[in-house]
Amino acid sequence: MSEWKSLSERTVYENRWVNVAMADVELPDGRHLDHTVIRLRPVAVAAVVNSADEVLLLWRHRFITGAWGWELPSGGIGEGEDPAAAAARELEEETGWRPGAMRLLMAVDPMPGISTSHHRVYWSESAEYVGQPEDDFESARREWVPLARIPELIDRGEIRSANAVAALLMLHRLRLS
Repeated sequence: MSEWKSLSERTVYENRWVNVAMADVELPDGRHLDHTVIRLRPVAVAAVVNSADEVLLLWRHRFITGAWGWELPSGGIGEGEDPAAAAARELEEETGWRPGAMRLLMAVDPMPGISTSHHRVYWSESAEYVGQPEDDFESARREWVPLARIPELIDRGEIRSANAVAALLMLHRLRLS
């Protein structure tokens, strides 16, 4: 086995959202290298699929990449917060829809080579519209999109977020295969 060993770590930047550190890493052959480590709090992601096999998505712009795309509602899991409850909260805050019972679809680490970012994706087969979303600034619009269109939207680059691509392809397989 060949494991990399972190011998020490020093914080180079920190705020309430992120901690960036430099680690002194020893490789299996004894060499050392400095390696960036980005520590983020865990993320809860929510998907709702209705009886017509449509999924509720957000159309939003990401200024960092300069791209528009479809995403699933998501956000940080609070200290001590149940991840499924966090996913349900994010869905309601960002879409105005309150989901039914949430169940775990998958857990993914989108960038394990540099980040501790851990995403837990939950889904529900029902939701009730409860009003205008509290966080309506999160997206330009919210739409029920047919699961059958998911592969086409990914091919066209309209779904770029790693957690959304993984979750939506899984839901496509579960519901339409």
